[in-house]
Amino acid sequence: MQKIKVATTLNTEMIDITAQVQELVAGYKTGGSICTVFIPHTTAAVTINENADPAVRRDMLVELNKIVPQRDYFTHLEGNSAAHIKASLTGSSVTVPVANGKLMLGTWQGIYLCEFDGPREREVWIQIT
Repeated sequence: MQKIKVATTLNTEMIDITAQVQELVAGYKTGGSICTVFIPHTTAAVTINENADPAVRRDMLVELNKIVPQRDYFTHLEGNSAAHIKASLTGSSVTVPVANGKLMLGTWQGIYLCEFDGPREREVWIQIT
C-alpha cells in the first residue's frame, strides 16, 4: 500500500488527485490490476466524477450542502455532523481498473478527494492488486 498526503484549504472542496494516483500506478506494468483508492477519515470522502468542467465540482458541493446543511439540529458535540453525513453519502473508496500501468478511467473522469471538514491535511491510501 502507498499513501499520498493532500492539504485542503477550504471547509468543503473537491480536489482532483488523479495525477498523484496515476503516478503511483505507473510503476505497475502488469497485464491487469485493480487500484483501490481509500480515505481513512470520517469527514472526507473519495469519488470519481467529471474532470473537464470545474463547475461540476461546485455544483456537487452546492447540492450536497442543500441536502445536508452545515447547521441543523445535530447533537454531535464536535459540530461536524454534516461532514460525517456527506462523507457517508459520498463514500470512502473507489476502485479503478489498471492496464499497462495506466488508470482505466473514462475520458472525462477524475478521482477526487472530497473535503467536508477542512481545512486539514488528509491522507489517501492507494492499494494496487
